[in-house]
Amino acid sequence: MTLLIPLYVHPAEDPGAWHRLIGAATRTYAVVLNPASGPGDGPDPAFTAVARALRAAGARLLGYVDTDYGLREHADIAADLRRHQEWYATDGCFLDRVTATRDGLPACRRLVRDLRRLGADPVVLNPGVHPAPGYLRLADLTVTFEGHWSTYVSAFTRPAWAARRAPDRFCHLVYGVPEALVPLAVRTAHERGAGVCGPVTGEPPNPWSELTPALVGAVG
Repeated sequence: MTLLIPLYVHPAEDPGAWHRLIGAATRTYAVVLNPASGPGDGPDPAFTAVARALRAAGARLLGYVDTDYGLREHADIAADLRRHQEWYATDGCFLDRVTATRDGLPACRRLVRDLRRLGADPVVLNPGVHPAPGYLRLADLTVTFEGHWSTYVSAFTRPAWAARRAPDRFCHLVYGVPEALVPLAVRTAHERGAGVCGPVTGEPPNPWSELTPALVGAVG
């Protein structure tokens, strides 16, 4: 089991979390950098520093890019990727709020193709639900659950086609996990066919402002 780490807190606000993350970088699938709901308007020196330290520690870096469920122009998404690459030397991208329907698949296919041509590797898609199966062929990793622990426990379902795919293609991002149950959340993701997960204890509006206890604890 490896961990995808979206840590959406400024390094100056919680330097300890970033320090712990750098120290545990080898346990991560990748770290999502999200300075300003994307790369922002200019390079942030604090994020530049943690990005450099994470790379030196062996982490892969993903630039956060919002697709707004297919409503954003592809040129704007590509521009965000290039800023992440130029300012933070990211390896790939984390495409958030991705469409999940068959109708949205052709446009998503063109988008991923264009981003790969710009050097994005890996590409992670986050529809937050199980999308039409064709999306799995586009991405290196697809987030097929993003939601609260209570929903994950009570309402998660996995379509039959997903059970036939390799676990390393799936990620579950679960927030609101009681700290004592984080090891259980990791095991549950594994049992449900996700080779990558990211359980956090935080709650909305920004549950990803805290580092997952799974990264520094004896779970996995």
